[in-house]
Amino acid sequence: MAEEREGASLPRERRGPRRIDEAYLRRAALHYLERYSAPEAQLRRVLLRKVERSCRHHGLEPSAFSTMVDEVVTSCLASGLVDDRRFAEARAQSLRRKGRSARAVAAGLAAKGVERALAAEMATVNDEAELAAAQIAARRKRLGPWSRGDRSEQRQKHIAALARAGFSLAVARAVIDGPGEGA
Repeated sequence: MAEEREGASLPRERRGPRRIDEAYLRRAALHYLERYSAPEAQLRRVLLRKVERSCRHHGLEPSAFSTMVDEVVTSCLASGLVDDRRFAEARAQSLRRKGRSARAVAAGLAAKGVERALAAEMATVNDEAELAAAQIAARRKRLGPWSRGDRSEQRQKHIAALARAGFSLAVARAVIDGPGEGA
């Protein structure tokens, strides 16, 4: 058995989660919102996870804290810290710059907890914007004009890749068969 050195630190015993109270939930919500922009549903999920973890550790019932979570989320909405529309606009623009299709933008927003109607509204774009996003996606994935090798042999695979990314067949064909300039 190895001898312990004097002054050597022993591993700390890990503390369990804190007991839930309203002040703790408010601080947790503010801390989360300082680091991340989030819609109402995402903030609610984060706070409920904290409640569940604490209740599991302390042997309490999580449903007893649901009204407390609702109050904290409501106060964040009322103060403007959480705004689903602002979140959806910023997230949709970010996904567009990454070359995501309108369908992928709507699905990504819905997965984050944005209402489907708002997600669909933020995802709607004109044909030029959809074509520009498809060109960005093709360039990032090295498809069509940005591919190495024979384009004619890989044409169907490249069109299929863009179609799987959510772009229409017409947009995918236009990008893959296009000159690759712009974007």
